[in-house]
Amino acid sequence: MGTYFLQQQARARFKAPATRVKMRVKVAKGGVSGGTVASMMNIAEEAGKDPALRKKLANPYLLCPPNHGFSARQDSISMPRKDDDFGAWAAPFVMDAINSRIVHRSNALNGNAYGDNFTYNEAMLAGPGMGGRMKALGIGTGTGLFFAAAAIKPTRWLLNKFVVPQPGEGPSPEAQKAGFYDIRFFGVTDNNDSIRVKVTGDADPGYGSTAKLLGQAAACLAQDVPADAPGGFWTTSSLLGDSLLKRLQEKAGMTFTVID
Repeated sequence: MGTYFLQQQARARFKAPATRVKMRVKVAKGGVSGGTVASMMNIAEEAGKDPALRKKLANPYLLCPPNHGFSARQDSISMPRKDDDFGAWAAPFVMDAINSRIVHRSNALNGNAYGDNFTYNEAMLAGPGMGGRMKALGIGTGTGLFFAAAAIKPTRWLLNKFVVPQPGEGPSPEAQKAGFYDIRFFGVTDNNDSIRVKVTGDADPGYGSTAKLLGQAAACLAQDVPADAPGGFWTTSSLLGDSLLKRLQEKAGMTFTVID
């Protein structure tokens, strides 16, 4: 939805979509979901056993319709790197492998509204200078070690036994209310016009905010989508679009703001 909002603003300002978009997590405070961790560990386990599945998961257009026609090479952030567009070091973001596929499907379902050569990636901002570089290195190393350990049976058992929360476990209600997040988007058109967007949420991103987002998406499906809308595997922006964007800002504690 942040990409959808950015593209709306880019078309209004430049009469063209942003064909290159970056999402960066500036700051986030929240607990870890045991169910989410279990899902990631299961993906790592299955991918470790199946080379064909690994190849599928590496395809950035995996969720796009078969006739999508996209061929632009995607630049996934798999190692720490300096990001000059944000003036900080960027570290791998664990949700990029899922979110980016959904964004590309949205582009396809919206008639290639973001462009045939659209590129997108996500990362976490670690800060500038040597401190940022070391933090990004720590995040990248930790993420890589986690997935490597999750793919191997003995180390996966150790993680489940002593390290990660179990399904059903998560932050307390108080911690959920105290959570928040600030996410930044940077987009550039083919004419090199740029735009920056900020998206914030007022609760724990994994529980408090997610619950409100799901509730408003359900209400949007029930109340705002025409009864004769075609079925299928839609994304939020391709089916719910402006109606959901309005609901998220009015009823789910989110903000969508152009900052530059």
